[in-house]
Amino acid sequence: MAVDGFTVRTATADEVGTILAWAEAEGWNPGAGDAACFRTQDPEGFFVGLLDGVPVSAVSVVTYGDAFAFLGLYIVRPEHRGSGLGMATWRAGLAHAGTRTVGLDGVVAQQDNYRRSGFAYAHRNVRFGGVPAGAAPGSGAGTVVPLAAVPWEAVLAFDAACFPAERAAFLKGWVSAPGHHALALLRDGALAGFGVIRPSVTGRKVGPLFALDGTAAGALFDALAATPGDGPVFLDVPEPNAAAVDLARSRGLAPAFETARMYTGPVRPIRDDRVFGITSFELG
Repeated sequence: MAVDGFTVRTATADEVGTILAWAEAEGWNPGAGDAACFRTQDPEGFFVGLLDGVPVSAVSVVTYGDAFAFLGLYIVRPEHRGSGLGMATWRAGLAHAGTRTVGLDGVVAQQDNYRRSGFAYAHRNVRFGGVPAGAAPGSGAGTVVPLAAVPWEAVLAFDAACFPAERAAFLKGWVSAPGHHALALLRDGALAGFGVIRPSVTGRKVGPLFALDGTAAGALFDALAATPGDGPVFLDVPEPNAAAVDLARSRGLAPAFETARMYTGPVRPIRDDRVFGITSFELG
């Protein structure tokens, strides 16, 4: 449906910041510095819908190489919902993906709409949050070190086993952004996991949290939670990894929000058992 005076175009850096502010108003609790980090991967992958020159809708479809893209930040301002502007924005964003498989983490209320757009359900994600309870170190957990002390090639290889596309540019910015703390766990000198914690609108978020096993993930989570910062800590857990759910609950975190991971087609296989915390619901 065409609406007079409505256009969709690539969002500017400032407009991406506005879109993240909309996400805050929706209660999605974005990271404080997410806008700049998100644009590092694909600055052309953020779209804004304008009605008579005023931003009223948005979507991001960030590409990762030639085979994968991730959709997020699909928002229509409340006063314009039901007008068709959201669907026009959605279609413009999806066109950016071309023939790539597209993934998303969608809210429960929209799952049927996403299915009608060609997305198939993969699994549920649960956001756990709260003030972490301490835990005794697990036997054989390893040694926690700054991620910067680990050869970058090793970090990229570990990430590639846990994420279905190459994302070196994004990851480099993500682990070094202001306010972000990135830690690794070593066992016998080899990388056994890594994670990042960052400030969000409320509290802090851990993501990604990738590890060989629950013991390694627990040691990393505890070390990340102990870095400077206030308020609750949130961890977005893929529910099929039972060890990740157990970790969140063992630290006293409680379910706060859920999404459905959905895809339009096949994706490169990953080690689901190593994914204890998703990087972000917006970029996958």
